[in-house]
Amino acid sequence: MAIGIPIAYWITYSRRRWKFLVEAVIALPIVLPPTVLGFYVLMALGTRSPLGRYWESLTGHPLAFTFEGLIIGSVLYSLPFAVQPFGASFSAVDPKLLRASASLGQSPTRTFRRVVLPLSKAGLITGFVLSFAHTLGEFGVVLMIGGNIPGVTRTISIDIYDQVQAGNYSSANQTALVLLIISFLVLSVVYGVNRRAWAVGPWK
Repeated sequence: MAIGIPIAYWITYSRRRWKFLVEAVIALPIVLPPTVLGFYVLMALGTRSPLGRYWESLTGHPLAFTFEGLIIGSVLYSLPFAVQPFGASFSAVDPKLLRASASLGQSPTRTFRRVVLPLSKAGLITGFVLSFAHTLGEFGVVLMIGGNIPGVTRTISIDIYDQVQAGNYSSANQTALVLLIISFLVLSVVYGVNRRAWAVGPWK
């Protein structure tokens, strides 16, 4: 939310001609194989990179194969699933309302906070829920960046893979069923919120 909302706001309202390049970079994780993205993020977080060296000098341990590194990779991988719904909801706000707010002397920040955000509630909920659920079930990126360290970087999806490899199909099925139920509930929330927002109308 903290990263996706400002990016979506800039993409929606910026008049820069080259902003389509930023949109393409944000959307890359949708089409890029997770292992490819995970590899480059791993290189960016490793001890040979400026960020990795700075982190290690600051904390005394590398950033890769840690919970912190896992969070960074997960945020990057799930960012388009938040930014795109955010941006779509911002674009749907009637420009007349923005001009009316500006004519009353309101700053862009206040207009965004008091006008755009309340009218974009459905898109914000959709982006938050989708990005959370997408992160929860991610496998390739988190495995590349965090490895499979029990109690540190082992995620639910990796645990299912380990159970299958060990032949524990019953345990794998139980865990997979939990993810299936969560995914169904998440999509139900998203579609329910969007249906209600469409029926009521953004002006409400």
